[in-house]
Amino acid sequence: MQERSFDRYDVCIVGASIAGNYLAYLLSKSNLKIAVLEDHKEIGLPFQCAGIISQKLNKLIDLPKEIVLNRVNTAKIVSPSGNFIKLSGNERPYIIDRIQLDRLFYKKAKENPNIIFYLGERYKSFENRIRDGKKYLLIESSKRNIIAKMLIGCDGPLSLVGKQLNVKNDIIFASQIRVKAKFFNHEAAMYFNPQWKQLFGWIVPEGNQICRIGIASTKHVNTNFKRFLNDLNVDMNDKIDQQGGIIPYGVMNKLAFDNIFLLGDAAGQVKATTGGGIIMLLTAAKYASNCVNLCFKNCNFSKKFIKKHYEKPCLRAIGKELKFHFILRLILENFSSKDFEIFFKIIKENKIEHLITFYGDMDFPKALIFKLLRNRTVLGFMFKFLLKTPVIIFKIVKLFL
Repeated sequence: MQERSFDRYDVCIVGASIAGNYLAYLLSKSNLKIAVLEDHKEIGLPFQCAGIISQKLNKLIDLPKEIVLNRVNTAKIVSPSGNFIKLSGNERPYIIDRIQLDRLFYKKAKENPNIIFYLGERYKSFENRIRDGKKYLLIESSKRNIIAKMLIGCDGPLSLVGKQLNVKNDIIFASQIRVKAKFFNHEAAMYFNPQWKQLFGWIVPEGNQICRIGIASTKHVNTNFKRFLNDLNVDMNDKIDQQGGIIPYGVMNKLAFDNIFLLGDAAGQVKATTGGGIIMLLTAAKYASNCVNLCFKNCNFSKKFIKKHYEKPCLRAIGKELKFHFILRLILENFSSKDFEIFFKIIKENKIEHLITFYGDMDFPKALIFKLLRNRTVLGFMFKFLLKTPVIIFKIVKLFL
């Protein structure tokens, strides 16, 4: 670690996207001195999000109207052959301005003079130190050394904090363009294809006849994206702008360590079915904030204490649901084109779209899964599918051991 003077803080948060900024805002109600390190020079950039979020967002935060660009009334789910089903209901997700959402809590948090944001400053590493029998952290960034009692990694799917703790996320790659196109004003679409089986292709109506079109997959993302745009008759040259990103793929990681925990994409708090994680991380951040306050109140920063007051509440609130998302993803990514056609036919012939509409939940799918499996035709289809793909059964059992 370089020889520099030390800046002293109670907490160091790495990452000033929505996870880090929202946690900083929640902690701004305390008297803690907090440093937030952000590699990029501008909050919210680069923009890396499809931006479709369930209306639970409005229940978790006080959502300014100007951040909501559009609402989705229906979802069109398209099979590899082009067959589709349409779902609608009370969910009506928001299409948001993700840049402004990131900046919302940045602006709120920095109103507290005890919270300092260091933009354009890269986190490098931490070291454990002990003084007078008490453990603390020596944190190095690209510009300074920080002494803190707690370190919180909110630094995305390739978290450097997580890497030093031997926590690694599996990842998929995403590519997206914004384009002026007369697709759907209030209808989102998801295109499934074995070529990009780890997620799907999407069309998200931003509003004002602007759509966000993208795909995500583990490999050949650019080639697959060009193929997808060609199938939609969209010319890449007509794009307004283009974004790329990385999405963690799997279930929630270990969160708690001595004096340290992970939050958001760094923690794998992302739905494997959609790649979205804002509702999950906002929920987790409230437990994180409570845990930080308890750590300082009790002068206890041990892994055991953090696990009790942060990791375990997260497992109860969102961990199991994230496992169900991953199970759905395991099934969908192993569907052949024929499986998709059979499943869509079952849904239509049994007229069970209303079940999906009524019980469907973008964030908490468990109730829907159990309702669908009570239909004998669906259950029979899934039984035959799992028999021919036993590796999925093994992975599902392993998840709950």
